[in-house]
Amino acid sequence: MIIKEETIKVEEFQWENSLDIAGDKELFKDAIFFDLEHYVYKKPICIGVFGAAYYDAKENELRITQYMLENKYELKKMLNMAKDYFEKMSTVHKKKHIVTFSGNNDFIVINYLLNKHNIGYKISENFTQIDLQKKYEQEAGTSIGLKNLENIFEIHRESELISGSNLAKTFGKIMKDEEYFSRMPLEKKEKILLYNMQDVVSLFYIYVNWKKHVVKPVENKTEKEESINNTFN
Repeated sequence: MIIKEETIKVEEFQWENSLDIAGDKELFKDAIFFDLEHYVYKKPICIGVFGAAYYDAKENELRITQYMLENKYELKKMLNMAKDYFEKMSTVHKKKHIVTFSGNNDFIVINYLLNKHNIGYKISENFTQIDLQKKYEQEAGTSIGLKNLENIFEIHRESELISGSNLAKTFGKIMKDEEYFSRMPLEKKEKILLYNMQDVVSLFYIYVNWKKHVVKPVENKTEKEESINNTFN
């Protein structure tokens, strides 16, 4: 298994622009930013990459952790490492929330696999879940994909875009062929890890710059005119 720990300095931001949840604009300090790359065929098969990060306010850094599966025999080990990571985030770093983008599928996959492999851990009992796609839909009045939202937020990726279907095919081969990972070019492995890391980092920057870019829809002219007429009639 590839285990990657990385720390990156956070670009300047104003906490006043962050997403406001129940009057709390600093909730990001108590959150994990989380994204999985996984393979599902009729039911969840595996997690290919586990990616998570948290904000270190004292050092103004993002601390990123990634686990990448090399063969099917490592899946249970990865799930136990994921459990250990969440427990450490909760007990040591006092994190209370998990931020995702359209994270329902990720939670379905990891919860199914934790249960299947008899790993006694329930994420929902330890963290509240914040889905930025749902928040955007509520505030902007329309749904959107992560890459299009990155464009709105002027987030420029270092990584190339990889389709979900191509990732799924790769992890399917890893689960079926014990030697497939060793035959994969190093460049491909690094590309997948960088892609996942960018997803996680983007979640943070979208969260803390929310008010700069997410605008609630304005009433149309007819609705405004009716409101004015009702006021003066």
